[in-house]
Amino acid sequence: MNRQTLRENLENYRTPFEEEAAAVKDFIDLTYDDLAFRRERIQGHFTGSAWIVNKRRTHALLTLHRKLNRWLQLGGHADGNENLREVAMNEAREESGLTSLRLVDSGIFDVDRHIIPKKGEIPEHFHYDVRFLIEAEIDEPLVISEESKDLAWIPFDRVEDLTGGNSSILRMLEKTSKSEILI
Repeated sequence: MNRQTLRENLENYRTPFEEEAAAVKDFIDLTYDDLAFRRERIQGHFTGSAWIVNKRRTHALLTLHRKLNRWLQLGGHADGNENLREVAMNEAREESGLTSLRLVDSGIFDVDRHIIPKKGEIPEHFHYDVRFLIEAEIDEPLVISEESKDLAWIPFDRVEDLTGGNSSILRMLEKTSKSEILI
């Protein structure tokens, strides 16, 4: 997936969620910016995330983010890599230690534009997060990275409480609940 492929995927992306659909044009527009995949674009930049679920679709792997102190999906900055699918997979491996990760679909699973608060010298900015659905073995040992305070498989019925009702996570949870269970 390069910048052109990402743009085409975004142009063809369809979602029934109004908030998500409204943001897609901003994502497409950002693909034309040469700094879109770099943190140096201080207004906002692309990130790649992994919505990791177990094969039976009963749990999601979430991290208690060290800097934001919130339970979130795994993911991170593109740092110049235009292949956001690759970014998501690399971040998933680095932040979990899992080796059983498997991309469920090569297409985009979710997009979310959200504000990251000011931290030290880094001003408040947007993350244009492109997310991919990934499966992993729930019984494989987890390795907590330095970016996390904790890492855990969360039963779907506990995700809302743990994340404080984070609308984008609940949207991914709803999408997962509607997807076909692969056993």
